[in-house]
Amino acid sequence: MVSKEPLAYRMRPKTLEEYVGQEHILGKDKILYRTIKADRLSSIILFGPPGCGKTSLAKVISETTKYKFYKINAVTSGVSDIKAVIDETKNYMMNPTGKSILFIDEIHRFNKLQQDALLPFVEDGTIILIGATTENPYFEVNKALISRSMVIKLNPLTEENVYDVLKMSLQRKDGLADYNIKIEDKTLRKIASISNGDVRTALNGLEVAVLTTKMDENGIINITDEVVKNSVQSRNAIFDKNGDSHYDNISAFIKSMRGSDPDATVFYLARALQGGEDPVFLARRIVIAASEDVGMANPNALVVATSAMQAVHMVGMPEARIILSEAAVYVATSKKSNASYLAINRALDDVKNKDTGEIPMHIRNAPVEGMKSLGYSNGYLYPHDFPNHYVEQQYLPDKMLGTKYYIKDENIKN
Repeated sequence: MVSKEPLAYRMRPKTLEEYVGQEHILGKDKILYRTIKADRLSSIILFGPPGCGKTSLAKVISETTKYKFYKINAVTSGVSDIKAVIDETKNYMMNPTGKSILFIDEIHRFNKLQQDALLPFVEDGTIILIGATTENPYFEVNKALISRSMVIKLNPLTEENVYDVLKMSLQRKDGLADYNIKIEDKTLRKIASISNGDVRTALNGLEVAVLTTKMDENGIINITDEVVKNSVQSRNAIFDKNGDSHYDNISAFIKSMRGSDPDATVFYLARALQGGEDPVFLARRIVIAASEDVGMANPNALVVATSAMQAVHMVGMPEARIILSEAAVYVATSKKSNASYLAINRALDDVKNKDTGEIPMHIRNAPVEGMKSLGYSNGYLYPHDFPNHYVEQQYLPDKMLGTKYYIKDENIKN
Protein backbone atom coordinates (compact mmCIF):
# COMPACT_ATOMS: atom_id res chain seq x y z
CA MET A 1 0.00 0.00 0.00
CA VAL A 2 2.94 2.34 0.67
CA SER A 3 3.74 2.32 -3.07
CA LYS A 4 0.15 3.06 -4.12
CA GLU A 5 -1.70 6.34 -4.37
CA PRO A 6 -2.95 7.82 -1.09
CA LEU A 7 -6.18 6.39 0.27
CA ALA A 8 -8.00 9.68 -0.32
CA TYR A 9 -7.09 9.44 -4.02
CA ARG A 10 -8.12 5.80 -4.34
CA MET A 11 -11.47 6.45 -2.70
CA ARG A 12 -12.53 9.11 -5.17
CA PRO A 13 -15.84 8.08 -6.75
CA LYS A 14 -15.99 7.04 -10.38
CA THR A 15 -19.77 7.25 -10.77
CA LEU A 16 -22.52 9.47 -9.43
CA GLU A 17 -23.84 6.48 -7.48
CA GLU A 18 -20.53 6.28 -5.56
CA TYR A 19 -20.50 10.01 -4.82
CA VAL A 20 -21.34 10.81 -1.18
CA GLY A 21 -22.96 14.06 -0.07
CA GLN A 22 -24.16 17.22 -1.84
CA GLU A 23 -27.68 15.87 -2.20
CA HIS A 24 -28.93 19.45 -2.71
CA ILE A 25 -27.34 19.47 -6.18
CA LEU A 26 -26.85 15.78 -6.97
CA GLY A 27 -30.17 14.28 -5.93
CA LYS A 28 -31.72 12.27 -8.74
CA ASP A 29 -34.28 14.97 -9.45
CA LYS A 30 -31.73 17.81 -9.42
CA ILE A 31 -30.53 19.55 -12.57
CA LEU A 32 -26.81 18.84 -12.11
CA TYR A 33 -27.40 15.10 -11.68
CA ARG A 34 -29.58 15.05 -14.79
CA THR A 35 -27.16 17.05 -16.96
CA ILE A 36 -24.18 14.88 -15.94
CA LYS A 37 -26.15 11.69 -16.60
CA ALA A 38 -27.28 12.99 -20.00
CA ASP A 39 -23.78 14.32 -20.78
CA ARG A 40 -25.32 17.73 -21.50
CA LEU A 41 -23.18 19.73 -19.11
CA SER A 42 -22.64 23.45 -19.57
CA SER A 43 -19.84 25.45 -17.95
CA ILE A 44 -19.95 25.41 -14.14
CA ILE A 45 -18.01 26.98 -11.27
CA LEU A 46 -17.87 24.80 -8.15
CA PHE A 47 -17.02 26.50 -4.90
CA GLY A 48 -16.84 25.20 -1.37
CA PRO A 49 -14.42 24.41 1.46
CA PRO A 50 -11.49 21.99 1.10
CA GLY A 51 -12.39 18.31 1.11
CA CYS A 52 -16.07 18.77 0.18
CA GLY A 53 -15.82 16.91 -3.14
CA LYS A 54 -15.13 19.46 -5.90
CA THR A 55 -12.31 17.48 -7.53
CA SER A 56 -14.19 14.21 -6.97
CA LEU A 57 -17.18 15.61 -8.84
CA ALA A 58 -14.90 16.60 -11.73
CA LYS A 59 -13.50 13.04 -11.67
CA VAL A 60 -17.02 11.60 -11.95
CA ILE A 61 -17.72 13.87 -14.93
CA SER A 62 -14.45 12.79 -16.58
CA GLU A 63 -15.55 9.14 -16.28
CA THR A 64 -19.02 9.72 -17.72
CA THR A 65 -18.56 12.23 -20.55
CA LYS A 66 -18.00 11.44 -24.22
CA TYR A 67 -15.96 14.62 -24.58
CA LYS A 68 -12.21 14.82 -24.16
CA PHE A 69 -11.41 15.79 -20.59
CA TYR A 70 -8.48 17.98 -19.56
CA LYS A 71 -7.36 18.93 -16.09
CA ILE A 72 -4.99 21.76 -15.15
CA ASN A 73 -4.15 23.51 -11.89
CA ALA A 74 -4.20 27.30 -11.88
CA VAL A 75 -1.18 27.40 -9.54
CA THR A 76 1.16 25.68 -12.01
CA SER A 77 -0.48 26.50 -15.36
CA GLY A 78 -0.68 29.56 -17.58
CA VAL A 79 -2.06 30.91 -20.86
CA SER A 80 0.18 28.54 -22.86
CA ASP A 81 -1.49 25.53 -21.20
CA ILE A 82 -4.93 26.91 -22.05
CA LYS A 83 -3.86 27.44 -25.69
CA ALA A 84 -2.53 23.87 -25.88
CA VAL A 85 -5.95 22.55 -24.78
CA ILE A 86 -7.71 24.79 -27.32
CA ASP A 87 -5.42 23.65 -30.14
CA GLU A 88 -6.00 19.97 -29.35
CA THR A 89 -9.74 20.55 -29.04
CA LYS A 90 -9.90 22.20 -32.48
CA ASN A 91 -7.80 19.45 -34.10
CA TYR A 92 -10.52 17.25 -35.58
CA MET A 93 -8.05 14.39 -36.12
CA MET A 94 -7.41 14.26 -32.36
CA ASN A 95 -10.87 15.35 -31.24
CA PRO A 96 -13.70 14.76 -33.75
CA THR A 97 -16.31 16.35 -31.47
CA GLY A 98 -14.57 19.74 -31.65
CA LYS A 99 -15.45 20.25 -28.00
CA SER A 100 -13.77 19.38 -24.69
CA ILE A 101 -14.21 19.73 -20.94
CA LEU A 102 -11.51 21.68 -19.14
CA PHE A 103 -11.29 21.30 -15.37
CA ILE A 104 -9.32 24.10 -13.70
CA ASP A 105 -8.55 23.50 -10.05
CA GLU A 106 -8.13 26.63 -7.91
CA ILE A 107 -9.38 28.81 -10.75
CA HIS A 108 -9.30 31.86 -8.46
CA ARG A 109 -5.50 31.73 -8.78
CA PHE A 110 -5.72 32.67 -12.46
CA ASN A 111 -5.17 36.38 -13.06
CA LYS A 112 -7.45 38.49 -15.26
CA LEU A 113 -5.35 37.91 -18.39
CA GLN A 114 -5.47 34.14 -17.93
CA GLN A 115 -9.21 34.16 -17.27
CA ASP A 116 -9.79 36.41 -20.30
CA ALA A 117 -7.95 33.89 -22.48
CA LEU A 118 -10.67 31.34 -21.70
CA LEU A 119 -13.62 33.60 -22.39
CA PRO A 120 -14.08 33.39 -26.19
CA PHE A 121 -13.82 29.60 -26.17
CA VAL A 122 -16.27 29.21 -23.30
CA GLU A 123 -18.60 31.61 -25.09
CA ASP A 124 -18.56 29.73 -28.42
CA GLY A 125 -18.89 26.33 -26.71
CA THR A 126 -15.46 24.98 -27.72
CA ILE A 127 -14.64 24.59 -24.03
CA ILE A 128 -17.00 23.41 -21.31
CA LEU A 129 -15.36 24.92 -18.25
CA ILE A 130 -15.43 23.32 -14.82
CA GLY A 131 -13.75 25.66 -12.36
CA ALA A 132 -13.14 24.68 -8.74
CA THR A 133 -12.36 27.18 -6.00
CA THR A 134 -12.44 27.53 -2.23
CA GLU A 135 -13.12 31.26 -2.66
CA ASN A 136 -16.38 32.98 -3.48
CA PRO A 137 -16.26 33.15 -7.31
CA TYR A 138 -18.31 36.35 -7.33
CA PHE A 139 -15.28 38.05 -5.74
CA GLU A 140 -12.47 36.16 -7.46
CA VAL A 141 -13.58 35.08 -10.96
CA ASN A 142 -14.04 37.24 -14.05
CA LYS A 143 -17.64 38.49 -14.20
CA ALA A 144 -17.86 37.57 -17.87
CA LEU A 145 -16.95 33.95 -17.04
CA ILE A 146 -19.43 33.94 -14.16
CA SER A 147 -22.23 35.14 -16.45
CA ARG A 148 -21.56 32.24 -18.85
CA SER A 149 -21.38 29.57 -16.15
CA MET A 150 -23.64 27.92 -13.62
CA VAL A 151 -22.30 28.76 -10.15
CA ILE A 152 -22.77 25.87 -7.73
CA LYS A 153 -21.99 25.97 -4.02
CA LEU A 154 -20.84 22.72 -2.41
CA ASN A 155 -21.47 22.43 1.31
CA PRO A 156 -19.06 20.94 3.86
CA LEU A 157 -19.74 17.22 4.15
CA THR A 158 -21.74 16.22 7.19
CA GLU A 159 -20.23 14.02 9.88
CA GLU A 160 -22.47 11.22 8.62
CA ASN A 161 -21.18 11.70 5.04
CA VAL A 162 -17.56 11.44 6.20
CA TYR A 163 -18.39 8.42 8.36
CA ASP A 164 -19.98 6.68 5.34
CA VAL A 165 -16.83 7.22 3.24
CA LEU A 166 -14.59 5.93 6.05
CA LYS A 167 -16.79 2.86 6.40
CA MET A 168 -16.62 2.32 2.66
CA SER A 169 -12.80 2.57 2.70
CA LEU A 170 -12.63 -0.35 5.17
CA GLN A 171 -14.72 -2.53 2.85
CA ARG A 172 -13.34 -1.76 -0.61
CA LYS A 173 -10.44 -3.73 -2.14
CA ASP A 174 -8.90 -0.51 -3.44
CA GLY A 175 -9.25 0.85 0.08
CA LEU A 176 -8.21 -0.92 3.27
CA ALA A 177 -10.09 -4.22 2.93
CA ASP A 178 -6.85 -6.21 2.61
CA TYR A 179 -5.80 -5.13 6.10
CA ASN A 180 -7.00 -6.96 9.20
CA ILE A 181 -8.27 -3.85 10.96
CA LYS A 182 -10.24 -3.70 14.17
CA ILE A 183 -11.85 -0.34 14.87
CA GLU A 184 -14.96 0.38 16.90
CA ASP A 185 -17.79 2.34 15.35
CA LYS A 186 -17.44 5.15 17.90
CA THR A 187 -13.74 5.52 17.01
CA LEU A 188 -14.58 5.75 13.31
CA ARG A 189 -17.16 8.41 14.12
CA LYS A 190 -14.53 10.24 16.16
CA ILE A 191 -12.36 10.52 13.04
CA ALA A 192 -15.37 11.82 11.11
CA SER A 193 -16.10 14.37 13.81
CA ILE A 194 -12.62 15.87 14.18
CA SER A 195 -12.12 16.15 10.41
CA ASN A 196 -14.72 18.96 10.39
CA GLY A 197 -16.35 18.04 7.09
CA ASP A 198 -13.08 17.42 5.20
CA VAL A 199 -13.16 13.84 3.92
CA ARG A 200 -9.57 14.08 2.67
CA THR A 201 -8.34 14.84 6.18
CA ALA A 202 -10.37 11.93 7.57
CA LEU A 203 -9.08 9.41 5.02
CA ASN A 204 -5.48 10.57 5.38
CA GLY A 205 -5.77 10.26 9.15
CA LEU A 206 -7.21 6.76 8.97
CA GLU A 207 -4.49 5.68 6.54
CA VAL A 208 -1.74 7.02 8.81
CA ALA A 209 -3.29 5.23 11.77
CA VAL A 210 -3.33 1.90 9.87
CA LEU A 211 0.18 2.21 8.42
CA THR A 212 1.83 3.24 11.69
CA THR A 213 0.13 0.78 14.05
CA LYS A 214 1.81 -2.57 14.61
CA MET A 215 -0.21 -5.76 14.39
CA ASP A 216 -0.85 -7.63 17.61
CA GLU A 217 0.05 -11.31 18.12
CA ASN A 218 -3.11 -12.30 16.18
CA GLY A 219 -2.19 -10.19 13.16
CA ILE A 220 -4.83 -7.56 13.94
CA ILE A 221 -4.29 -3.81 13.60
CA ASN A 222 -6.17 -2.28 16.52
CA ILE A 223 -7.17 1.34 15.90
CA THR A 224 -8.15 2.85 19.24
CA ASP A 225 -9.13 6.38 20.28
CA GLU A 226 -5.55 6.90 21.46
CA VAL A 227 -4.18 5.87 18.07
CA VAL A 228 -6.62 8.24 16.36
CA LYS A 229 -5.57 11.07 18.66
CA ASN A 230 -1.95 10.64 17.55
CA SER A 231 -2.69 10.04 13.87
CA VAL A 232 -5.56 12.27 12.75
CA GLN A 233 -4.99 15.98 12.40
CA SER A 234 -7.86 17.92 13.90
CA ARG A 235 -9.01 20.38 11.28
CA ASN A 236 -9.75 23.87 12.57
CA ALA A 237 -12.96 25.64 11.68
CA ILE A 238 -12.78 26.88 8.10
CA PHE A 239 -11.52 30.45 8.14
CA ASP A 240 -9.41 32.46 5.72
CA LYS A 241 -8.96 36.03 6.82
CA ASN A 242 -8.45 37.10 3.20
CA GLY A 243 -11.22 35.03 1.66
CA ASP A 244 -14.95 34.55 1.56
CA SER A 245 -15.09 33.10 5.09
CA HIS A 246 -13.73 36.42 6.40
CA TYR A 247 -16.84 38.20 5.13
CA ASP A 248 -19.18 35.45 6.29
CA ASN A 249 -17.68 35.35 9.78
CA ILE A 250 -17.61 39.10 10.36
CA SER A 251 -21.21 39.29 9.10
CA ALA A 252 -22.23 36.59 11.58
CA PHE A 253 -20.33 38.37 14.38
CA ILE A 254 -22.09 41.69 13.73
CA LYS A 255 -25.52 40.12 13.33
CA SER A 256 -25.08 38.16 16.57
CA MET A 257 -24.31 41.37 18.49
CA ARG A 258 -27.27 43.07 16.85
CA GLY A 259 -29.47 40.08 17.64
CA SER A 260 -28.56 40.16 21.36
CA ASP A 261 -26.97 36.69 21.39
CA PRO A 262 -23.79 36.89 23.51
CA ASP A 263 -22.91 33.22 23.03
CA ALA A 264 -22.94 33.42 19.23
CA THR A 265 -21.10 36.75 19.47
CA VAL A 266 -18.24 35.20 21.46
CA PHE A 267 -18.17 32.15 19.17
CA TYR A 268 -17.67 34.20 16.01
CA LEU A 269 -15.19 36.44 17.81
CA ALA A 270 -13.17 33.34 18.81
CA ARG A 271 -13.38 32.00 15.25
CA ALA A 272 -12.03 35.27 13.89
CA LEU A 273 -9.20 35.46 16.41
CA GLN A 274 -8.22 31.83 15.83
CA GLY A 275 -8.16 32.52 12.08
CA GLY A 276 -5.73 35.42 12.55
CA GLU A 277 -8.16 38.33 12.12
CA ASP A 278 -6.75 41.75 13.02
CA PRO A 279 -8.00 42.52 16.58
CA VAL A 280 -8.15 46.26 15.79
CA PHE A 281 -10.46 45.52 12.86
CA LEU A 282 -12.72 43.56 15.22
CA ALA A 283 -12.65 46.41 17.73
CA ARG A 284 -13.76 48.85 15.01
CA ARG A 285 -16.72 46.62 14.19
CA ILE A 286 -17.77 46.61 17.85
CA VAL A 287 -17.59 50.44 17.92
CA ILE A 288 -19.82 50.64 14.85
CA ALA A 289 -22.32 48.18 16.35
CA ALA A 290 -22.38 50.15 19.60
CA SER A 291 -23.52 53.24 17.70
CA GLU A 292 -25.60 51.70 14.91
CA ASP A 293 -27.44 49.00 16.86
CA VAL A 294 -27.37 50.08 20.52
CA GLY A 295 -27.42 53.80 19.99
CA MET A 296 -29.64 55.89 22.26
CA ALA A 297 -30.95 52.82 24.08
CA ASN A 298 -27.61 52.74 25.93
CA PRO A 299 -25.17 55.50 24.84
CA ASN A 300 -22.57 54.12 27.27
CA ALA A 301 -22.02 51.20 24.86
CA LEU A 302 -20.14 53.56 22.55
CA VAL A 303 -17.95 54.68 25.45
CA VAL A 304 -17.15 51.04 26.33
CA ALA A 305 -16.48 50.13 22.69
CA THR A 306 -14.15 53.07 21.98
CA SER A 307 -12.29 52.45 25.25
CA ALA A 308 -11.91 48.81 24.21
CA MET A 309 -10.53 49.79 20.81
CA GLN A 310 -7.96 52.05 22.47
CA ALA A 311 -7.04 49.29 24.94
CA VAL A 312 -6.63 46.75 22.13
CA HIS A 313 -4.22 49.18 20.44
CA MET A 314 -2.18 49.49 23.62
CA VAL A 315 -2.24 45.87 24.85
CA GLY A 316 -2.22 43.70 21.73
CA MET A 317 -2.76 39.96 21.56
CA PRO A 318 -3.23 37.59 23.29
CA GLU A 319 -4.70 39.71 26.13
CA ALA A 320 -6.69 41.82 23.64
CA ARG A 321 -9.05 38.86 23.31
CA ILE A 322 -10.35 39.58 26.84
CA ILE A 323 -11.00 43.24 26.06
CA LEU A 324 -12.74 42.39 22.79
CA SER A 325 -14.90 39.78 24.50
CA GLU A 326 -16.00 42.22 27.22
CA ALA A 327 -16.90 44.94 24.74
CA ALA A 328 -18.67 42.56 22.33
CA VAL A 329 -20.70 40.95 25.13
CA TYR A 330 -21.60 44.41 26.48
CA VAL A 331 -22.95 45.43 23.06
CA ALA A 332 -24.75 42.10 22.58
CA THR A 333 -26.52 42.30 25.97
CA SER A 334 -27.44 45.99 25.76
CA LYS A 335 -30.87 47.29 24.88
CA LYS A 336 -31.06 48.12 21.20
CA SER A 337 -32.16 51.13 19.17
CA ASN A 338 -31.19 52.00 15.62
CA ALA A 339 -33.13 55.28 15.72
CA SER A 340 -30.00 57.45 15.35
CA TYR A 341 -28.77 55.30 12.46
CA LEU A 342 -32.10 55.58 10.65
CA ALA A 343 -32.31 59.29 11.40
CA ILE A 344 -29.03 60.17 9.69
CA ASN A 345 -29.84 57.93 6.71
CA ARG A 346 -33.23 59.64 6.23
CA ALA A 347 -31.64 63.07 6.55
CA LEU A 348 -28.85 62.26 4.10
CA ASP A 349 -31.40 60.96 1.61
CA ASP A 350 -33.38 64.23 1.82
CA VAL A 351 -30.26 66.41 1.56
CA LYS A 352 -29.12 64.44 -1.49
CA ASN A 353 -32.42 64.21 -3.35
CA LYS A 354 -34.64 67.13 -2.29
CA ASP A 355 -34.74 70.89 -2.39
CA THR A 356 -34.57 71.33 1.38
CA GLY A 357 -34.74 75.12 1.44
CA GLU A 358 -32.70 77.70 3.33
CA ILE A 359 -31.45 77.70 6.93
CA PRO A 360 -33.74 80.02 8.97
CA MET A 361 -32.13 83.44 9.42
CA HIS A 362 -32.58 83.51 13.21
CA ILE A 363 -30.31 80.48 13.77
CA ARG A 364 -27.59 81.66 11.41
CA ASN A 365 -24.35 82.98 12.87
CA ALA A 366 -23.60 86.72 12.84
CA PRO A 367 -19.89 87.07 13.64
CA VAL A 368 -19.77 90.57 12.15
CA GLU A 369 -22.04 93.29 13.58
CA GLY A 370 -23.21 94.45 10.16
CA MET A 371 -24.68 91.01 9.38
CA LYS A 372 -27.44 91.52 11.95
CA SER A 373 -28.84 94.33 9.83
CA LEU A 374 -29.32 91.72 7.11
CA GLY A 375 -31.34 89.54 9.46
CA TYR A 376 -28.64 87.10 10.54
CA SER A 377 -29.28 85.84 14.11
CA ASN A 378 -32.20 88.23 14.59
CA GLY A 379 -34.94 86.78 16.82
CA TYR A 380 -32.88 83.84 18.09
CA LEU A 381 -34.08 82.63 21.49
CA TYR A 382 -31.31 81.36 23.78
CA PRO A 383 -32.79 78.18 25.41
CA HIS A 384 -30.87 78.59 28.67
CA ASP A 385 -32.72 81.86 29.33
CA PHE A 386 -35.98 79.92 29.66
CA PRO A 387 -37.45 77.50 32.23
CA ASN A 388 -36.07 73.98 31.92
CA HIS A 389 -33.56 75.32 29.38
CA TYR A 390 -36.08 74.94 26.56
CA VAL A 391 -38.07 77.27 24.32
CA GLU A 392 -40.19 76.51 21.28
CA GLN A 393 -38.74 77.94 18.05
CA GLN A 394 -38.14 76.90 14.43
CA TYR A 395 -34.94 75.12 13.54
CA LEU A 396 -35.70 73.30 10.27
CA PRO A 397 -35.96 75.21 6.98
CA ASP A 398 -39.47 76.22 5.96
CA LYS A 399 -39.57 73.53 3.27
CA MET A 400 -38.74 70.82 5.82
CA LEU A 401 -41.09 71.86 8.63
CA GLY A 402 -42.78 68.86 10.27
CA THR A 403 -40.19 66.36 9.01
CA LYS A 404 -39.32 63.66 11.56
CA TYR A 405 -35.92 61.99 11.35
CA TYR A 406 -35.32 60.74 14.88
CA ILE A 407 -38.10 58.36 15.87
CA LYS A 408 -37.45 56.62 19.18
CA ASP A 409 -37.87 52.87 18.81
CA GLU A 410 -35.87 50.49 20.97
CA ASN A 411 -35.54 46.77 21.51
CA ILE A 412 -35.82 46.26 25.28
CA LYS A 413 -34.30 42.74 25.29
CA ASN A 414 -31.39 42.60 27.76
